[in-house]
Amino acid sequence: MILPLAIKSLRNRRFTAGLTVLAIALSVALLLAVERVREQSRETFASSVSGTDLIVGARTSPVNLLLSSVFRIGNNTSNVSWQSYQTIAALPEVAWTIPLSLGDSHRGYSVLGTTQDYFDHYQFGQGRKLELAQGGRFSDTEGTVLGVEVAAALGYRLGQAIVIAHGSGDVAFALHKDHPFRVVGILARTGTPVDRTIHVSLEGMDAVHAAGAWDASGGDPLAAAMQNAKQRELRRADLDHDHDHGHHDGVNDTSNRTITAFLVGLKSRGAALSLQRKVNEWREEPLTAILPGATLLDVWDIVAGAEKTLIAISALVVVMGLAGMLIALLTSLSERRREMAVLRAVGAGPGHVFALLLGEATFLTLIGVAFGVATLYVGLAAGQPWLEQRLGLFVPLRWPSITEFGLMILVAVSGVLIGLIPAYRIYRLSLADGMTIRI
Repeated sequence: MILPLAIKSLRNRRFTAGLTVLAIALSVALLLAVERVREQSRETFASSVSGTDLIVGARTSPVNLLLSSVFRIGNNTSNVSWQSYQTIAALPEVAWTIPLSLGDSHRGYSVLGTTQDYFDHYQFGQGRKLELAQGGRFSDTEGTVLGVEVAAALGYRLGQAIVIAHGSGDVAFALHKDHPFRVVGILARTGTPVDRTIHVSLEGMDAVHAAGAWDASGGDPLAAAMQNAKQRELRRADLDHDHDHGHHDGVNDTSNRTITAFLVGLKSRGAALSLQRKVNEWREEPLTAILPGATLLDVWDIVAGAEKTLIAISALVVVMGLAGMLIALLTSLSERRREMAVLRAVGAGPGHVFALLLGEATFLTLIGVAFGVATLYVGLAAGQPWLEQRLGLFVPLRWPSITEFGLMILVAVSGVLIGLIPAYRIYRLSLADGMTIRI
């Protein structure tokens, strides 16, 4: 009986009630959006690499090595020699390794040089392996396999030629025009940095840098042409020399090859700590070996402050929305004393008046929460492509998590508790009006 009466009362003040619902809905949508993005960011980071026991790179900080090798954030200060990589890969406790060569890019997307072991052993999520949505793996120095976001954002198809550039991120210092790559495959979506990566073979990467042909932007065109001609002449001489000595080609010479880092899978995870110590004490060159899971905890410690700040700001917005409802109800009390007097005259007691105000606050809060959830899903559905392309964040449309349900319940309970203030106030006013003798 109270709820229908509260709805009719709010209908008479639909403009004020609408603004109150809007404020609560927007604040709830913001709170849930921050929580959804926070959870998804953690899931994306945690699922980016799975089944890898160690990551080995040149001497640097563990966090920098993890971010650069797995998440394509930042750059390593140095590289790992091919000789050290082969020696560590041949250790008896090592089951498999995946070499990673970074440093080039294509229109803002990272280019990764690797081997077939990448497709065989790289895992993400709960032990899931990479799958091809179109085409196949690269099998020569000219093939490239694209992440799904690269193909979608740039509109690339199988068979299309692309030219990579030296330099990572949006800054490209030189175009490797003499060695274009051909798209031979497109990976299925993983929700990890793999989706934003262009994959080529290590031999293809060697061929690009061995060619020596590059377009020096802003340089002297004549000097650049002469330099390229000279490099091609030297390359022909090297090929003739290799042929005379029984070598296949200059690209196959790996004596000077270096890689950025490599992933290591062990036959027994119990050997991870001992191998980590062995690599960190490597005598041939300074190396760093990290445990991905342990280093990821350090990353969470770094970003924990930012997460707490975002949550605090969202909570303050919710408080402001509920405060707006409180102010709207309190300011209307003096105008509604006549309404309450009429209710008292027709037999409503002080308890009914108290319940009416509390019912209005509860109804406004619940409607605000419901509209907030609806706003969140509409916003995610509309902004999902933008989040993927601009931020590389895939936020799925799924049922609210337990944490999100908890936040909605907390907001609803807070709205009910805040509604006690105007309800108690009108209760006291109705008592005073009921006991006042009017002549």
